[in-house]
Amino acid sequence: MPEFARVSLRLLGFLRPYRGRVLGAYLAMAGSTLLGLAVPAILGWAIDLALGAGRSGGGILDRLPVAAALLARLDLRGTDALLVAAALLVAIALLRGAFSLAEMYLGAWLSQRVAFDLRNAFFNHLQRLSFGFHDRAQSGDLMSRAIGDIGKIQTFLGEGLLEAVSVPILFLSVAGILVWQAPALALVALSPMLLLLLVTLRFGQVIEPRFRAVQDQEGVISTRAQENFTGMRVVKAFAREPWEIARYAEENEVFLQRRIRAIHAFADFFPTMNAVVGLTLALTLLVGGQQVLAGTLSVGSLASIAFWITQLGAPTQNLGFLVNRSSEAVAAGKRLYEILDTPPEVAEAAAALVLPPLSGRVAFVDVSFGYGEQPVLFNLDFAAEPNQVVALFGPTGSGKSSVVNLIPRFYDVTGGAVLVDGHDVRQVTLESLRAQIATVLQDSFLFSATIRDNIAYGRLDADDEAVVAAARAARAHDFILRLPEGYDTIIGERGVTLSGGQRQRVAIARALVMQPRILILDDAMSAVDTETEHQIREALSELMQGRTTFIIAQRLLTLKRADLILVLDGGRIVERGSHAQLLAAGGLYARIYDLQLKDQETLAAEAREEGRS
Repeated sequence: MPEFARVSLRLLGFLRPYRGRVLGAYLAMAGSTLLGLAVPAILGWAIDLALGAGRSGGGILDRLPVAAALLARLDLRGTDALLVAAALLVAIALLRGAFSLAEMYLGAWLSQRVAFDLRNAFFNHLQRLSFGFHDRAQSGDLMSRAIGDIGKIQTFLGEGLLEAVSVPILFLSVAGILVWQAPALALVALSPMLLLLLVTLRFGQVIEPRFRAVQDQEGVISTRAQENFTGMRVVKAFAREPWEIARYAEENEVFLQRRIRAIHAFADFFPTMNAVVGLTLALTLLVGGQQVLAGTLSVGSLASIAFWITQLGAPTQNLGFLVNRSSEAVAAGKRLYEILDTPPEVAEAAAALVLPPLSGRVAFVDVSFGYGEQPVLFNLDFAAEPNQVVALFGPTGSGKSSVVNLIPRFYDVTGGAVLVDGHDVRQVTLESLRAQIATVLQDSFLFSATIRDNIAYGRLDADDEAVVAAARAARAHDFILRLPEGYDTIIGERGVTLSGGQRQRVAIARALVMQPRILILDDAMSAVDTETEHQIREALSELMQGRTTFIIAQRLLTLKRADLILVLDGGRIVERGSHAQLLAAGGLYARIYDLQLKDQETLAAEAREEGRS
């Protein structure tokens, strides 16, 4: 099946739950369309009556047995006949108005409902996708798909789809009427419509890839804008405004050129479509006029046929817009299904177990791991016991964060197994696993909400007492009370109204409020000063009791109290032991420790020298 048809059918599947309303919308549309076809018939009959042709002009009403019998019984002539024709036209207009109202309401309702369902499906799927996907994805592009692409699908699946059906109904109805009333004239009048069909099909082939290119570039400029807005402080700090403006303008220029290419398709095809309709009307008048002169066709009948041909004009123009909408919707659908068809890299097993409350033992058994084709960890073996603090240390890129990311199963191992209380993390539900593990990441992201809400995010049922207790433990309580509204202070997006150290302490409080069995601090004190770090360490020494704690830190003083220090280099454990044992071994850990001590002694000496001067 061609991709265009396959994507179209998948999009139509979103209408399936609303079959009743879809049927009602189509019935209303069909009623409005068919009533519109009655207007030329009545006008033709009225013209024949006004010209004195009576009811013998061979119009369509004279060919309908029921209508012909009714008109014969009424024997309408002159002004009475015109009044009846006018009354019929008014009645049809009122009835068409009711059908059109129902069609518009149901079409709008369906389009809004489909957009609602699509947004939910897209957002829900994004929540299920793994860390690996979000590491690669660009948030601006995702926003473009979630808003722009869904908006284009919404437009088509509501009003656009109704129009897609009304146009063929109108064409087939007019063709049937013409063939029935004037077969020879119908052949002449409808022949150009074959050309119109070919032009429309060609238009669809040309416009769809152009719209796909437009929507892809829309995602690029959305990403550019989102990155700039998020990183505005960095832009200002480095005075890079002109460079950012030029970079955005460059991508915007590409977007403009792709839009213009799509517009060129309209400029090329629409005049042809209009010309076909004009040609059809010209042939109708030329051939039909000869029949009128020959007495084989009444003037009213020719007028009716001309009106029917004219009625095809607007739908013909709309046919181009319809192809445009459908092409936009299918291109948008392809972009959406690129995400919706992406399977989670970390998925629950079919018979995943719900973890009971953990004691907190964590074991790595011959674990290897890599990002795609790039290996990061090699054959790691170690165990962390409950109430034990395990520190991970090593140069940048040695794999420390990768190790702790495997425990809550943000990623899956490529070899070996990670066990918690003897359970392979791949065989338990993600919710029951992560509910007992709290992680404080190096990037302390906060939401645009109150301080209270940000701390309680770790446990939504946490009461004020629990929130305050966690904040006190993280040494955040005092600065929170100094804020304008205390715990009810709304912080800016990503917590930009707080300092780095304040954000980090709120993030630590958010983890502590969970009362986790396993606590992971991924360089969590990198943004706090030495004094605050000391205070937090003192608080954590109490909170770590009965928990398994993993700490990643660059400052070796933070690691001195760890029960076990694992030194990583190149994705392998090259040393393990306590602080004293590793210093005595004289390996990598001891060398880095000596360098840090020398740096501290140098800084102290410089400070004393500055004090004397």
